Amino acid sequence: MSTETTARDFTLTWTLDASPDEVFAAWTDPEQLEWFYNDSQPLPEEPIELDLQVGGEWRQHMIVDEKTRYVTGGVYREIVPGERLVFSWGAVGGWPALDLERLEDGPLVSVDLRDVGGRTRMTVHVELPAPFVTSAQALGWLVHVEAGMRDTVDRLAARLGTAAPA
Repeated sequence: MSTETTARDFTLTWTLDASPDEVFAAWTDPEQLEWFYNDSQPLPEEPIELDLQVGGEWRQHMIVDEKTRYVTGGVYREIVPGERLVFSWGAVGGWPALDLERLEDGPLVSVDLRDVGGRTRMTVHVELPAPFVTSAQALGWLVHVEAGMRDTVDRLAARLGTAAPA
């Protein structure tokens, strides 16, 4: 896995021992999205909600510890099966907070998949909009989110099998 970071975005890259279609399914099939959960906590009782179409929402309840629970997910902006998935990251009433009327104000996540000799090069790019990163709090948030996203997608890499770092 490799990492590139700027003041407003970061890019993480993995090479996975799975086909692009398998990796795409892991991101878009509610039956496979359990990799997103923290391994050290119990699974939430609420089911994952996922409407895989442009404008459709994905909502997933997260448990951090006994006192911290929240909803996360996104609104799909672009879907190219086996190749690309783009979503505004967050949830109405969740974290990050997402306003359906102002999707451009929230974090944008792009997942690009490319076949490399029977494996998949997966690139996850997270971008914060300019108004979001004008505060010192937002810059700290970006560092926290990068580490959290790396840990989260490392769980997917472990599930699918990771080849050499990208």
